Amino acid sequence: MTGVDAHQHFWRPARGDYGWLTPQALPSICRDFGPCDLEPLMAEAGVTRTILVQAAPTEAETEFLLGIARATSFVAGVVGWADLEAADAPQRIAALAKHQKLVGLRPMLQDLADDDWILRPSVAAALDAIEAAGLRFDALVTPRHLPHLVGLLADRPGLKVVIDHGAKPAIAAGELNDWATAMRAIARDTEAFCKLSGLVTEAAEGWRLADLQPYVELLLEAFGPARLMWGSDWPVVNLAGGYLAWRAAAETLTDDCSAAERALIFGETAAAFYGVAA
Repeated sequence: MTGVDAHQHFWRPARGDYGWLTPQALPSICRDFGPCDLEPLMAEAGVTRTILVQAAPTEAETEFLLGIARATSFVAGVVGWADLEAADAPQRIAALAKHQKLVGLRPMLQDLADDDWILRPSVAAALDAIEAAGLRFDALVTPRHLPHLVGLLADRPGLKVVIDHGAKPAIAAGELNDWATAMRAIARDTEAFCKLSGLVTEAAEGWRLADLQPYVELLLEAFGPARLMWGSDWPVVNLAGGYLAWRAAAETLTDDCSAAERALIFGETAAAFYGVAA
């Protein structure tokens, strides 16, 4: 089975642009994480390639990640960040797209005060540039953003979009129905993809498979294996059991899938979506 981790991070807090990552808020993961930390976990899980995703809203961090990617053979691609409202955003995006390993961009929508931000006219030229460059768009959203994401997908059918972390359903609170209705509609009416990632950090402490099962089943039913890709969300996943625990849970929760379907979920879908070698 092809092994691609569709969503992982590296960071160096001393760089100073991770506003959310502080010793006070997240002491257990507020330290350097790099390729040598991840590689043994990948080997145990049977993962051979990864998509490295931004974690700071700066182009400096994107350049930092691209530098790591150039020196790290297992990083298949980087999803970076650009200021989509900058007057010269199209030129910045075109310049970033010249990097061989840049495969997509991700505004940190979940952290913005305006839930409708992605539909602002001031962002339109940047979205045009993302499409023109053949880059993918990672949608870092929560359930409250889904109506606005529908608007984006309707306005821009040519934009290749993947929803990060299943849109972060409120698993700990047991909230399922409204999220499920919205995700089914997006899967039915658009060509968006979805990441099977980030769910354990939305569950309560000490989560069990039964807590995750209805959410995983919904994503499988709605998107199907050809539009669903597994990601670790490492090292954030260390807050909720770690890389190998989440990998084992995801494998168990997809036991009813065929071998071909599991190959899609755990690698081939990500490789196809991001246009990278598996």
